Amino acid sequence: MAVIQLTKANFVTEALQSDKPVLIDFYADWCGPCKLVAPIVQELSEENMDYKVCKLNVDDAPEIAAQYNVLSIPTLIILREGKVVEQVVGARGKDAIKAMLK
Repeated sequence: MAVIQLTKANFVTEALQSDKPVLIDFYADWCGPCKLVAPIVQELSEENMDYKVCKLNVDDAPEIAAQYNVLSIPTLIILREGKVVEQVVGARGKDAIKAMLK
């Protein structure tokens, strides 16, 4: 499954109403550490169908970032049934991100 680009228009249906756990990568195009995480997020989206992998550009949807207290990027959040179950700030390796999804 491809990475889903979240926007204000699809956030509720894609992230909050998902029947699968959701990994959201809060990022910005200008962010160096975000660029390190991007290929890992892409790989995870292609490896497993048990969860949904999404990205949200904080410059395009600052109100959603604020709602989740995203003050630094990259921030990775795991949602289950629309609720935050884990949130980490900073670049993480693939194994660390996979462990969040278990």
